Amino acid sequence: MTIRFEDPNRPNSYIGRTVPRPNAARLAAGQGRYVDDITLPRMVHVAFVRSPHAHARITGIDAAEAMAAKGVIRVFTGPELAKVCTPWEGKLDHLTGMKAPPQHALAVDRVRWVGEPVVAVVARTRALAEEAADLVMVEYEELPAVTDMMSALDPDTPVIHEGYDDNLCFRKTNEAGAVDETFANAHMVVEGWFKTGRHTGVTLEPRVILADWKAGEGELTAHVSNQAPHMLQVLLAKHMDLPESRVRVVCGDVGGSFGVKVHVYADEVATAAISKVLGRPVKFTADRLESFVSDIHARDHEATGRIAMDADGKILGFDVDDWTGIGPYSIYPRTSAVEGLQVTNLIGGPYSFNHYRVRSSTVFQNKGICAQYRAVGHPVAVAITEGLVDKAAHAMGIDPIEFRRRNVIRDDAYPVSTAAGLKLEGLSHERSLDALVEAMDYDALRAEQAALREKGIHRGIGIASFIELTNPSPFMYGIGGARISAQDGCTVRMDPDGSVVALTGVTEQGQGTEAIMAQIVAEGVGIRPDMVRVVTGDTRVTPFGGGTWASRGAGIGGEAALRAGRALRDQVLEVAASMLQAKAETLDIRDGVVVDAETGEERLPLAEVGRIVYFRGDTLPPELPRELMQTRHYITSNYPYAFTNGVQASYVEVDVETGFVKLLKHWCVEDCGRIINPQLVDEQIRGGIVQGIGGALFEEVCYDADGQLLNGSMADYLVPMSAEMPDMIIRHVETPTEEGQLGAKGAGEAGTAGAPAAIMNAINDAIRPLGGEVTAMPFTPERILRALGAFED
Repeated sequence: MTIRFEDPNRPNSYIGRTVPRPNAARLAAGQGRYVDDITLPRMVHVAFVRSPHAHARITGIDAAEAMAAKGVIRVFTGPELAKVCTPWEGKLDHLTGMKAPPQHALAVDRVRWVGEPVVAVVARTRALAEEAADLVMVEYEELPAVTDMMSALDPDTPVIHEGYDDNLCFRKTNEAGAVDETFANAHMVVEGWFKTGRHTGVTLEPRVILADWKAGEGELTAHVSNQAPHMLQVLLAKHMDLPESRVRVVCGDVGGSFGVKVHVYADEVATAAISKVLGRPVKFTADRLESFVSDIHARDHEATGRIAMDADGKILGFDVDDWTGIGPYSIYPRTSAVEGLQVTNLIGGPYSFNHYRVRSSTVFQNKGICAQYRAVGHPVAVAITEGLVDKAAHAMGIDPIEFRRRNVIRDDAYPVSTAAGLKLEGLSHERSLDALVEAMDYDALRAEQAALREKGIHRGIGIASFIELTNPSPFMYGIGGARISAQDGCTVRMDPDGSVVALTGVTEQGQGTEAIMAQIVAEGVGIRPDMVRVVTGDTRVTPFGGGTWASRGAGIGGEAALRAGRALRDQVLEVAASMLQAKAETLDIRDGVVVDAETGEERLPLAEVGRIVYFRGDTLPPELPRELMQTRHYITSNYPYAFTNGVQASYVEVDVETGFVKLLKHWCVEDCGRIINPQLVDEQIRGGIVQGIGGALFEEVCYDADGQLLNGSMADYLVPMSAEMPDMIIRHVETPTEEGQLGAKGAGEAGTAGAPAAIMNAINDAIRPLGGEVTAMPFTPERILRALGAFED
């Protein structure tokens, strides 16, 4: 079902081909250059003293012994850094009523979560800084901790922040139609309770920053493991009172991000401020234990919901009440309210119905900060939606596939606006379901399941349809005043030998940005991808852009690259036409050679065009360019987002004696619009599915009632490993967006969006005949056994 990107005049397109990653050989050879690999003259290291309490007043700090320790340069406290670095508020202006208390680089008078940075110790080596940090004595007056999100707004619950009446950060209700009347008169109403465990991104490379203040130049250079260099440039400049042109952010090789590295972190800002004070390079590298308490968490949601149907199994409406706890602060600059806001928009996404009410309550608590993480809000919304859909299908005695067929938005119905207010350009739920059924051999799988159940083997099949938000416009952040660009740019330059350098604002974290940008630029110019050198992640040289987040790289950055490449092609052909005494429209560039467009006859190598332009420009007419370079920016305008869609299925076996779940096979049919590189898309989907499996079965950040993190190490926090992974079958449908020339949407988060719901439904399909049901992720053996009544609560 793959549609090729074909120009009838240029049949050898590089779009839609699997092309090797340009950086693969270098990384495989161990020649990657990560931030922690960088050593600068006079560089020192900073270690942070972090709060051991979830909530306490700081009553005293004694750093004398630390200052006397070997190799220590200086010790900084919150009030000291507050003089050189202003606080920030993670707030969007259009979220009416949202509260966002100011956060400092180091805690000033109170600590509000275990792991909040309190004191910074700078020394000549990292080891010496960590040893000295252990010598800092901080006196605390413990305060009551707020840990339970569902009681955070109770009248007798302490308020975390002074000046506020309660612990409510933000509340949003999205409502359409006549919900109460519809549910009162429905043929059937099915209810459910759902919980998504708090978890975090476990990146191969932890967060790292090396800040280098050059007083003679009045410039700060920050080498950071980050996803959005221009965003960080703007915000460091703002809070350190510097011109933006005097802040350079460099994001080179990044060892994974998953959304963890797209935020502003207090310890990273502190490192930059310390570099400015000391006038020398300062490096901070989070160790794995620090990462668990200082990296953002996500997905801490609890919801009740119900779905109404008519007598034919047609969905009439959804009614959901969702709660999420975000820790004591809203993340900056994207805000921690966005995940709950996404849930209010995405419930019921694939389906056609008219009555809708979803309320999300975002509350403060004394735990680590929760914020955006891969597929923001999507797994939560999909689990609630698909959990209710599966329960409804079972209650009405309708096969889960058939129930979805009756209710998905028809493929010929677009464009359409949903009851939640989403504008959808074009999706493919019907075609995706057809492709899934074929890939699974669904009827045969059901027959196998029934036969095995007769033998006491309990297997289940779970289905989950989904939509995914990609290519966000300024309606996501810009509308709220956040300094986060929704546009992206690409500069394409042809060098004298005919090779091309492409500078893009989209960053590379392992997802294959360099490969797809090389393909797109090659397509635009008319050269081979191996003739393109892609440069990313340096605010000094790359066009201003948003970076990598929300599945925007191909659809926005790629569109800019295609347009820049085509503009360069036109510029080259203008020069070549003059050299050949021909008309530009009769020429083309194919595989790096100027050819006759009609016959394909080779006329001129690009190297000859480059030689004339750069070294013998005197021979050209004066109106022709003397440099072959073009820059284009792109931003979506017709739709706030380009939605993709898909459907996943999981086949599991549940051991009812132990509660263990074995993943047997997993399928995903996904429609990301135009596919640039099939292998990269498939591996993005598989990687997303693995992350979804982690949330469904293994990952959960656990706190006790006092706000102490209980499993903050890789010995205790479980992540999926290769032995737990099933075979994953990936199929595609392509519905290109018509807004851009490329037609690409995003693919990075689809796997994560649907996998947890598919696994949940598969487990319940296996244990429902035994009277069991699980809806609290992760679905641990203990929770499954409790659902089966194996022991009392």
